[in-house]
This record gives sequence, structure tokens and C-alpha cells, in this order.
Amino acid sequence: MLKEFKEFAMKGNIMDLAIGVVIGGAFQKIVNSLVEDLIMPAISILTGRVDFSNLVLKVGNATIKYGNFITTIVNFLIIAFSIFLVVRYLNKLNRLKELGELATKLEKKAERRIRRKKKEEEVEEEIAKAEEEEEKKPETKICPYCYTEIKYEATRCPHCTSMLENLEEEKIKEEIDN
Repeated sequence: MLKEFKEFAMKGNIMDLAIGVVIGGAFQKIVNSLVEDLIMPAISILTGRVDFSNLVLKVGNATIKYGNFITTIVNFLIIAFSIFLVVRYLNKLNRLKELGELATKLEKKAERRIRRKKKEEEVEEEIAKAEEEEEKKPETKICPYCYTEIKYEATRCPHCTSMLENLEEEKIKEEIDN
């Protein structure tokens, strides 16, 4: 049981809570001193009263110490406002961190898009070059029998009258086989 309690007490959340309580107590002392030693005397200058803790309302045998209540309310408002400022600052830091992460993600996404677009352009250029090369047919060729220059589209050599069409198909088949 002692081991379980030790594990429970040493968890991060419990330690954070303990540290928060200690710091909160110290902060409360600072705020109490601020209110009692600085703010309330300044207010008493405006109101003409030096000590609010002596303000009481007597009704029969009962005394209502509303001066202490006023001091406690001022303490609470200062503490609440201070905590509000700290939380607001932390939220602002978190938003800045989130915006930084979002900006990083957007930059990476943009880089991927740029790379993809560049690859697409390179592929399109290669396709265009291949199409250009395919479309560029030579105007003339050499007859393999008599070595005379003839038109590229010719199927028979006008000089030696050899059939060229089958020869071209045979050369293509030989290249494919090799």
C-alpha cells in the first residue's frame, strides 16, 4: 500500500499540483501585501479613511466587519486579474506555437506541390520531345541494295527497283530480337 501511495504521489500531475499550490500561496502573500500596503492606503487617501479593516456596522450585539470584506474583495480581484493575464499570455503563446506549426505544414505542403508540379512539367517536356522526334521523319533514306538516296516513304528503289518495305520490317524485327 505504501508503494502504491508513493507511485501516486510521484506522478507528474500530483507534483505539478503541489508546486502550483505552493506558488499560489506565495503569490497570495504578495497580493495581500500589495493590497494592504499599497492599494488600500491609496484608496484611503481618496476616501479619507486610513484603515478599512476598522470599518464595522453594529446592529444590536452583532458587528458586521465590511471593511475586511472590502479588502478581501480587492485581494480577490487583483488575484483574478493577475491569473487572467497569465492565462491570456499562455494562450497567446500557444496560438503562436500553433500558427508556427501550421505555417511549417503549409510550407511543406507547398514544397511538395512545387516538386510535383516540376515533375509533371518534366514528364510533359519528355513527352513533347518524344512526340517531336517521332514526328520528325527524315525526308530521304539510302537504298540498302544500291546505296542511292531515295525518298523516305518509298517502298521500291527507283534506281535498282528493289522492294524496300519488307527490308525495313526485317531490320526492325532484328533490332527487337537483339
